[in-house]
Amino acid sequence: MVSIPHPYPEGEAERYIVRQMAEFEAGHTIAFAIEHSEKAEFVGIVEIRDIECEHAQAELSFWLAVEAWGQGYMSEALNPILFFGFENVDLNRFYAYHMVRNPGSGKVLQKNGFVQEGVLRQRVQKWGVFEDVRLWAMLRNDWHNKTVSNLAINN
Repeated sequence: MVSIPHPYPEGEAERYIVRQMAEFEAGHTIAFAIEHSEKAEFVGIVEIRDIECEHAQAELSFWLAVEAWGQGYMSEALNPILFFGFENVDLNRFYAYHMVRNPGSGKVLQKNGFVQEGVLRQRVQKWGVFEDVRLWAMLRNDWHNKTVSNLAINN
């Protein structure tokens, strides 16, 4: 999530929650917390944001605490969120961005069935520097085919 500041300032969590509640009530965003399985601690967040009903698409955005990287939390969280987005929100397309200098996020997206669509040059500004981002997407048909394939493999 490019929008998460670092270092995280005092009071930002409260401001974030207020913003998310307003965005949820307006039908623009649905946010999910990721919790550590054993410690019951917050370790990340996934958002379905910028929901466009007319085009049945939304952005998938995520953040994970450094200490939780590489442990499968994000992949475990994405499966039910993708299901929710395609089946309950009735989306046809999810898209996601990650900064080129953060290939780990791209690996998560690729591992979970997203297809890279391109690179957007200097799409975001982080800490006063314009950054290139990779654009990824998953269509409902991609997700359905992946789900059917996984069921066949597991049976």
